[in-house]
Amino acid sequence: MALVERDPSRYLPDYDVQAPVQHHFSPYSDNGGSVVAVAGDDFSVIAADTRLSTGFSIYTRQQKKLFKLSETTVLGCSGCWCDTLTLTRLIAARMQIYNHEHHKIMSTPAAAQMLSIMLYHKRFFPYYVSNILAGVDDDGKGVIYRYDPVGHCEKSNNVAGGSSGALLQPLLDNQIGYANQENVEKIPLTKEKALAIVKDVFISAAERDIYTGDGININIITKDGIEEQYFALRKD
Repeated sequence: MALVERDPSRYLPDYDVQAPVQHHFSPYSDNGGSVVAVAGDDFSVIAADTRLSTGFSIYTRQQKKLFKLSETTVLGCSGCWCDTLTLTRLIAARMQIYNHEHHKIMSTPAAAQMLSIMLYHKRFFPYYVSNILAGVDDDGKGVIYRYDPVGHCEKSNNVAGGSSGALLQPLLDNQIGYANQENVEKIPLTKEKALAIVKDVFISAAERDIYTGDGININIITKDGIEEQYFALRKD
């Protein structure tokens, strides 16, 4: 087939037309961090790392992410830090209002239900926060509640969330829930073993996740109150 040459006179000159430009804006920012909680027969242990960062920039290495709601309830948060501050401020106000109206401190199951309702109320513009609530119930038994951003609540005895949640949850399932283990004696979980597992999983997370590191704050919750501990991690 013979090639036909184009006649330049039959074509209009090219004009530079600016294409539409789409400006992207996101109100959310992921500031990293991980939270782990483990519940036993008469206690709960919740821990969170202290690194607050965005991308490769570290804002602070000493940020506490555990919020004491009462003497038997602690909330651990990771994700967007501005949403965390807003959410925890509203929760503290709701807890205070409940105390003034009913003349008693809100129990851990009641606080868990309240948090679920608050998150669902913001479902169309949700808080970008990974929430884990730990404490003891009215019978002194350790309980843990995990949430998705729109308020779905699940009760469990071992939970990992945040930037390293996908790495840590299988290890917790194996060591505490005895998943994928055969011919293993399932002994009750003690506080000493729970603390050792929590420290081990955070050491593993710090080796793999740049958004988790520096140190971990640990709260041990019993019917007698809350005991606080600190454990150092790698800082790079």
